[in-house]
Amino acid sequence: MQILGIGTDIIECLRIAQMIERHGELFISRVYTEHEIAYCSTKKAATQHYAGRWAAKEAVLKALGTGWRRGISWRDIEVRNKSGGAPIIALAGGAREVFEQTGIRHMHISISHCRSHATAYAVAEGEGLTD
Repeated sequence: MQILGIGTDIIECLRIAQMIERHGELFISRVYTEHEIAYCSTKKAATQHYAGRWAAKEAVLKALGTGWRRGISWRDIEVRNKSGGAPIIALAGGAREVFEQTGIRHMHISISHCRSHATAYAVAEGEGLTD
């Protein structure tokens, strides 16, 4: 296995809070999956968790090497948690297609946040495909 891509992102939690305040449920349901909404809404610092997932989605796009192309939407990238709390990535739609087409076998993710910022780092690992 080899590293096929890396990505990182940082976001101000205030920016996410303002988006939620300004656009409410429309923003949340456009960006986050039902599972992510259920998880974040139970947290005392929900905005920090939403911001962490935003950063994770951006980091994954960078690790995939696509940005917002190939029909990928926000909800195609979902952050879940293992039973111990470690974040994992579940992909669907266009993001899943890119993942499979490029030979990526695993997407590692790390998320961190505080009151002011959230950051994420993604590593795409796999065999890669020869052209």
